[in-house]
Amino acid sequence: MLYFAYGSNLNHHQMKKIRCKGSKYLKTTFLKDYQLLFCHPNKLNKFGYANVVKKEGSRVPGAIWEITKKHEKVLDRYEEFPNSYKKKYFYLNGKKIMFYIMNKCFVKKPPESYINTIKKGYEDCNIDVKYANKF
Repeated sequence: MLYFAYGSNLNHHQMKKIRCKGSKYLKTTFLKDYQLLFCHPNKLNKFGYANVVKKEGSRVPGAIWEITKKHEKVLDRYEEFPNSYKKKYFYLNGKKIMFYIMNKCFVKKPPESYINTIKKGYEDCNIDVKYANKF
């Protein structure tokens, strides 16, 4: 199956060596009509994590990964699906691609270590640093 990552799962070391061993990075693409925010589903939480929300005319850079059903179960646990995140889908060149989106979004500042993980992911995926400079 195909998975679109836009947060810390852009980081190749994290995906290939820790979270989803054997997953395969395919390419960088954009999720159209969404914007990247840092949120948490619990408004009392101090920090926010990557989330996308609908916004006409915006786009979010990310990576397409080829993952297995086993990887999907790992990601489901990591993303606290279905309590914190739900799954959405889009099609690219006729192929269905899954991504996660928070059920509730209270905008919060992300931890610096988390931002650094995402920035390394941008580098890994050859995503223009100008997108990371908006964090």
